[in-house]
Amino acid sequence: MSTLLHIDSSVRAANNANSDHNSISKNIALRFVDTWKRNRPEDDYIYRDVGMNPPDFITQDWIGAVFTPENKRTPAQKERLALSDKLIDEVSAADVILISSPMYNYGMPAQLKAWFDQIVRVNKTFDFDLSRGDFPLQPMLSGKKLIIVTSSGEFGFEKGGIREMSDHLAPHLRTLSKYLGAETMYEIASEYQEFGDDRHRLSVANATNRAEKLASELSISTPAGSVKNGIATM
Repeated sequence: MSTLLHIDSSVRAANNANSDHNSISKNIALRFVDTWKRNRPEDDYIYRDVGMNPPDFITQDWIGAVFTPENKRTPAQKERLALSDKLIDEVSAADVILISSPMYNYGMPAQLKAWFDQIVRVNKTFDFDLSRGDFPLQPMLSGKKLIIVTSSGEFGFEKGGIREMSDHLAPHLRTLSKYLGAETMYEIASEYQEFGDDRHRLSVANATNRAEKLASELSISTPAGSVKNGIATM
């Protein structure tokens, strides 16, 4: 048995009265989850919609609590870190992490950044040692698979694409993935939303089909935890 952690970050619901307002990224991710659950009904499933239920932003008091030795924290400091502790526990328990994110202003939603800020934490998901020279940060988690589902209004954000230099979503997720313990990362992208033409419809259909195919492959043929370093693009 393994654990799938599913994080959605769009501020839109998956289903709305006006279907034009449905979250694309959430619906693509849902296809992955439905396929996974069908193939592995015994697995644990943890879900957070940080888009509609955003975590707290970190504050000066939060940072103060983090850098206070655990045995010296006040009850108020422990309470301030309670959400962070819970979110980190969820990541630690996960074998597979699925993150869906729309591209907002060429980057990730503030709500998803807030989630990462609660999780990327010294002595929890990374340690710090100046004896390592110019690379003192070392991730503490490992052995996980990460799937990211992204949606964007424009197109051409892939390597060599006409908007490659404007993509601050997928590169940011790749950089932060090591603090989630991801050793293999899969990317599924939908584009052209603002154009609303056949290119958009085809892009959504292809991304949805790829999500289902990837879920089938990972849930059936790959045992939890047996991954290789690298990034796989779907």
